[in-house]
Amino acid sequence: MNTKALSFIKNFSYSLISNVVALLISSLVILIIPKLIGIQSYGYWQLYLFYSSYIGFLHFGWSDGIYLRFGGYRYSDLNKKIFFSQFWMLFISQFILFLAIFFYSRYFVADSNKSFIILMTGICMLVSNTRIILVHILQSTNRIKEYAVTTMLDRISYFILIVGIVLLNQRNYEYMIVADILGKLFSLLYVSYLCKDIVFRSIKEFHWDIREMFINISVGIRLMFANIASILIIGIVRFSIEKQWDVATFGKISLTLSVSNLMMVFINAMGIIMFPILRRANKENLPTIYNTMRNMLMVMLLGILILYYPFKSILSVWLPQYADSLKYMALVFPMSLYEGKMSLLINTYLKTLRKEKLILKVNVLSVVLSLVTTIGTVFILKSLTLSVLSIVFLLAFRCIISELFLARYLNISVIKDISIENLLVVVFIYSGWVLQGKLGFIIYLVAFLLYLLCKKKEIHETINEIKNFAKK
Repeated sequence: MNTKALSFIKNFSYSLISNVVALLISSLVILIIPKLIGIQSYGYWQLYLFYSSYIGFLHFGWSDGIYLRFGGYRYSDLNKKIFFSQFWMLFISQFILFLAIFFYSRYFVADSNKSFIILMTGICMLVSNTRIILVHILQSTNRIKEYAVTTMLDRISYFILIVGIVLLNQRNYEYMIVADILGKLFSLLYVSYLCKDIVFRSIKEFHWDIREMFINISVGIRLMFANIASILIIGIVRFSIEKQWDVATFGKISLTLSVSNLMMVFINAMGIIMFPILRRANKENLPTIYNTMRNMLMVMLLGILILYYPFKSILSVWLPQYADSLKYMALVFPMSLYEGKMSLLINTYLKTLRKEKLILKVNVLSVVLSLVTTIGTVFILKSLTLSVLSIVFLLAFRCIISELFLARYLNISVIKDISIENLLVVVFIYSGWVLQGKLGFIIYLVAFLLYLLCKKKEIHETINEIKNFAKK
């Protein structure tokens, strides 16, 4: 086995372990928290998670620019003095924004629960956006082992604190939010130690390098807006559900989305390491690598949909108070398929090809479509079912459009595969929502086995490609 293959397997193993740990902890938290704190409090907990998902907007693409510009570099080749100034300039900017959020939550928000959530979101922003620049440096320079440990420290610390809260019988969503922030803070301290030659230098070496800041922001802002637009595609629907119905309904639907999106944590194990590898790869090999990865990934993602049936059965018994909302899992479970393909394959390739503008355009178009469908399903028809179903429709639209553009750049054909995969998703939704139970499971399982039969040749070729890669 060659050095490149060994390096890939080694990095993948580190990333896989950290993401499996995160997956297990996320699964346990999703199962434990709604059992302990009640539907209303769980709604506020989900509201905090919802708000904090947008904090990346507030570094204005600064960190994304560093990630894109230095992807594929070696850590030893970085100019540490420049990164030292950029790190502390970013921290100062985030601290100023935190002060603004603090005063807003203190003096302009009447609801005490929402005031607390906004304040905690501000603290989360300060910690997370300071940390992300160092995490991006580790990712872009292929220091995957250190990145993996940082990720695990965050989630393991968080889980230990949650267990402590439960044992002390302090079943309050406020404590759980604080636990989440402390987990992030511990990982910030650790990653600061890993990058101590960047973070801790003489104050004499610091200078306000505005030019470097604007270069990073100008490179990263399109990707940042694309990422925010990506979050807004679902966020607009979720926000509207909270406004049209109530916090309790918002929490119930959020639980369903959280369970449906659990496998994204696992998929990120490969996505994290692929960007620096593809940046170093020969451009002529990108189409072949794409087809190999695509065949492998889609078999896995379509197979994962089978897990819906045991998941729903277990959760219905464990969380009977959420039984009325768990039925929506049949509609949103395929979101992991479209999100997984976008995260691991399409966006990684588009970033490698420096097509951030295309990512932004497709995401903005999807946001506009999200606004239109949300107005129709939430405010005109007032249908929670159609509102939830629109989430998968929007993610499918974005995924299909993005892949068709990417296929044009790579000069490959994917229309047939996209059609078959979407047909299988329709079969899954029909089986889970209409047929349900054992019959629904059998129908989808048969459809999936037929898919494997149709893709037998491509799967065999993919296995051979992986073997050849390992031997070279």
